[in-house]
Amino acid sequence: MAETASAREQRVRAQWDKEKTFQLSMDNRAGKETYVFYEGPPTANGMPHAGHALGRTMKDFVARYKTMSGYQVLRKAGWDTHGLPVELEVEKQLNLRGKDDIEAYGIEAFIKKCKESVFTYEKEWRQFTEALGYWVDMDDPYVTLDNEYIESVWNILSTIHRKDLLYKGHRVVPYCPNCETSLSSHEVAQGYADVTDLSATAKFLIDGTDNEYLLGWTTTPWTLPANVAIAVNPELTYVKVQQDEEVYVVAEGLAKSLLGEDLHVVATLKGSELVGITYDPPFNFISVEKGHQVVGADFVTDSSGTGLVHMAPAHGDDDYRVVRENGIDFVNVVDSKGRYTAEIGPLAGRFVKDCDVDIVKMLAQSNRLFAKERYEHSYPHCWRCDSPLLYYAMEGWFIETTKVKEQLVANNQEVDWYPGHMKDGRFGKFLENLVDWNIGRNRFWGTPLNVWECQSCDKQESPDSIATLRERADQDLAPDFELHKPYVDEVTFTCSCGGTMKRTSEVIDVWFDSGSMPFAQYHHPFENDEKMKTQFPADVVIEGVDQTRGWFYSLLAVSTLFTGKAPYKRVLSLGHILDENGQKMSKSKGNALSPVELIEEFGADSLRFALLADSAPWNNKRFSKKTVSQTKSKVLDTLANIHSFYAMYASIDQFDAKTVAKGTPAKLDEWILSRLHTVIAEVTTSLDAYDVTKGARAISAFLEEISNWYIRRSRSRFWASGMEDDKKAAYHTLYEVLTKTTQLLAPFAPFLSDDVYRDLTGESVHLSDYPKADSSLVNEQLEQEMQAVRQIVELTRSIRNSTSLKTKQPLAELAVVSQKETVDLSAYTSIIAEETNVKNVQFDAKQDQYVSHHLKLNFPVAGPKLGKSVGLVQKMVAQFGETETSQFLDAGKMVLSLPNDQVVELEKEDVLVEKTPLSGFEFAEGDAYLVVLDTNVTKDLKEEGFVREVIRAVQLYRKQLELPVEKRVDLIIHASAPAEDILSRYEAFMKNHVLINQLHFKETANMNSFDVEGETIQLAIEQ
Repeated sequence: MAETASAREQRVRAQWDKEKTFQLSMDNRAGKETYVFYEGPPTANGMPHAGHALGRTMKDFVARYKTMSGYQVLRKAGWDTHGLPVELEVEKQLNLRGKDDIEAYGIEAFIKKCKESVFTYEKEWRQFTEALGYWVDMDDPYVTLDNEYIESVWNILSTIHRKDLLYKGHRVVPYCPNCETSLSSHEVAQGYADVTDLSATAKFLIDGTDNEYLLGWTTTPWTLPANVAIAVNPELTYVKVQQDEEVYVVAEGLAKSLLGEDLHVVATLKGSELVGITYDPPFNFISVEKGHQVVGADFVTDSSGTGLVHMAPAHGDDDYRVVRENGIDFVNVVDSKGRYTAEIGPLAGRFVKDCDVDIVKMLAQSNRLFAKERYEHSYPHCWRCDSPLLYYAMEGWFIETTKVKEQLVANNQEVDWYPGHMKDGRFGKFLENLVDWNIGRNRFWGTPLNVWECQSCDKQESPDSIATLRERADQDLAPDFELHKPYVDEVTFTCSCGGTMKRTSEVIDVWFDSGSMPFAQYHHPFENDEKMKTQFPADVVIEGVDQTRGWFYSLLAVSTLFTGKAPYKRVLSLGHILDENGQKMSKSKGNALSPVELIEEFGADSLRFALLADSAPWNNKRFSKKTVSQTKSKVLDTLANIHSFYAMYASIDQFDAKTVAKGTPAKLDEWILSRLHTVIAEVTTSLDAYDVTKGARAISAFLEEISNWYIRRSRSRFWASGMEDDKKAAYHTLYEVLTKTTQLLAPFAPFLSDDVYRDLTGESVHLSDYPKADSSLVNEQLEQEMQAVRQIVELTRSIRNSTSLKTKQPLAELAVVSQKETVDLSAYTSIIAEETNVKNVQFDAKQDQYVSHHLKLNFPVAGPKLGKSVGLVQKMVAQFGETETSQFLDAGKMVLSLPNDQVVELEKEDVLVEKTPLSGFEFAEGDAYLVVLDTNVTKDLKEEGFVREVIRAVQLYRKQLELPVEKRVDLIIHASAPAEDILSRYEAFMKNHVLINQLHFKETANMNSFDVEGETIQLAIEQ
């Protein structure tokens, strides 16, 4: 039984492990120019999915290609081990809900559980990574929870603090009530979802009136109980409009859309005249010393809503700023879990986002609702737990990234992005709208923020190392002191004022951890200074497009803040893997593909090549099991079969490329070697431009040329007895083509390419150099000629398929009509005749010998040009005879005199040409040739076709008996008298096509029966 792809790959992996091939591939390049690769750290508390397969394949591909191209490429693995995803997983395991439960359980115990859980699936990740053939150093990875890693992160944060870019502030931030922590803007960007919400236009009664209302519109009705002001634009024009018994104040530009066309305007005034007016709010749950008044704000527009904006300072950045600027009271009626506080009596304790309907009902009951409406919009959700976010005013720690915005933008301009539009598009626009990085998280499992604050004088210190921490600590720290909560929280400093300094309670945004990896992976600046000089910046970083505002941003931000420089030279941003219907894959939908299962069934090479060849890596790709299956059969199995063919005959002839003379190359050898070097040039150009899909497709097409043309056309050369010059040349050519092709394929399909290359050379392909094109071996004219021959053959085969004429059935003639100036193919007559199974090939044929032409007016093109004359022209064209038709086809145009005395000129595009084969012929048309096949089958041709089908049955029988391909045998045939008569007349022909010593016509025991063209043919073979 043939070895499966999976079994072969396990065998090759074992050999890699035994010989330490991965390490050798890097060691062999020591001292060479480095190509710097950074591994974005995955989290090992979840199983790998199809997206990880694409990312890891692309990373391995680039690293292997660059290594074979002469660079030293170090590949250090990494694990992302901190953050809320880990906490949430542990909460589930322990059946805890929220921070209160964690604190009751015990922070130290919880931290230990987090530490244990982060490597839950490390074994599965390692197995998946190795099975995929991703060479990355998993024995010495960087791990974000390690003290050394944290120490490097602390050093970076301390540097940022010294630059006065790390500050504590009170501001409105995106907040997850489920996780009870704030998020950074780039985290928010990862979690938008389309939802349907309720908007409301509320009525705010102007003080001193009974019926005059300010109309304030909001998309978050739940914030109305916290209203303290209404904002208007001082420069806008507003109107008071009477409707029934009430008067409403709205922006003039919105009045008709809100109140109808027939307006009763009682007053017109500037927004500045409204500023200072006080009002009675829709809800009176809270009281304020200063508030419930109109304020001016230039961000208010009349493009939507009412032109008056309700202000709830705890839940909007603009609200917070405007309220502070105007000295209005700050109020917050929502607790840390996103629930109303006790002040909001009837709704106290309820999650605010669930209360929009109740708020609207309460407005309606108190006659404070003007309008309500459901609307669809994109709303931010927590990227970790999917809860809707709130905007929430709170104290937190921020990095002043806005101060280095210009440098971030400048650094980004130095980076090559793939695809290119990301630089100034998705990523560039994100940088343009940059806000300060909300770095603190009110959680437990993460890198503790290394800022100590004096309880007496508010002085801050940010230790830059463990040594500094020991030096400043009031306590003696154990040699193995761990830089995590709760241990660091117990460390105090003595301030210069005599007060006690305590660490602020936050841990940091986990993205800062991963963004620090260029430095922290090597414990910089505490060691590895020389290594850092060669390993910064990265030549490439590769991750999914969702990392645009994740890892790609955090790397750039951390490096710019720390060093002022970009951390990478180029970014490969990969698209999403979708199912075959274009839907996002998910376990819940049941459409998720398991990369592990695909590898087990088809092999990693097939999965890798399918991912890289299917479409450009940055495109979202529809992917299915069928895609991988077809790749295996069309690409990997083709290479395996080419190698098997070579290995079988080389074994029979004991051919050794190192000792056997080269022989004299045939034209076919020259052609395939020319194609080889043309393909090497094409693939190298593509891969140097990171166009891996173009490179993969070029290799795939070349494998088809080797298999379906070179080998098929060369079979008889390998079958020949002895070892003549021609046979030696065939062997050497195929050996050269195979070794170079496996080298080309090595980064794409590392297992099979290595297996084949080792069999040919005794060495690993991954320790060899990527092939270089030799232009002296490229013969462009020969390639064009052979391409033309192949096109003619394919067109002829298409005629046979459409007319159900078997390939084994010889035919009398094939006529080749050149459609445009083409190469002289007369030297290839015998090849074309043999491949198409025709007796005669005619090159000087004319179309009208075989094809009749009928012209019709092309209405979409000619109609607008001819106008009212179109009917007359149509009739004239339909009546064209052979002479007019030929004249038009030859000249490509014709002048017509119409019965209405108008003269028009018809051109090629004005006319459609219908071609019909003459009786007994069929044709097929390509871009350069039209081929015509004589489909008449004479008695002699039919007999020869019958003989060829019998030969096919004999070959099948030999295969069933598992006879060696080179073995000659005696063939015994028993059939009807007419059949035996035909076969006896074609005995010489049969001996020329089958390895036969003697042919006997008789009946003997144990004969096998075959149906050939309706005849029962009985066969026996004597060895």
